[in-house]
Amino acid sequence: MPISRRSLAALLPLLAPAQTKPAAPKPTMASKTIVFEDLPVKQNGTNSSRAIMDVVNHENFPFEMHYTELGPGKAPHPPHQHPHEEIVIVREGVLDVTINGKTTKAGPGSIVVAGSGDMHGWVNNTEGKTAYYVMAIGHKG
Repeated sequence: MPISRRSLAALLPLLAPAQTKPAAPKPTMASKTIVFEDLPVKQNGTNSSRAIMDVVNHENFPFEMHYTELGPGKAPHPPHQHPHEEIVIVREGVLDVTINGKTTKAGPGSIVVAGSGDMHGWVNNTEGKTAYYVMAIGHKG
């Protein structure tokens, strides 16, 4: 029995999962010292970032951490939401942080918590750079 193009097209979505490789397991968090200057820098215009870790803890719970520097007037990305929680610690400068429509200024030492499912985003509205750490806790969906 010949297979029509329509029948073949209907089968293609079923074949896609067979072609994808399973994700490599993340390493387990280990005791160590991470030297800031040794972290590779990823440049994106006037923004830069440094990946610190992307691991699971002893109970296989995901934890990712990175450092970002935003240039004047810049945001890392548009406001968004996701299933995992994020904690941001401002190191230098000021972020205008918006969570669920409410904007707050966060300066050095400020801590921002973006809960699961909350619409959030931030921007550096100053004339200097703003630097902060982000910790993403939990499954990314």
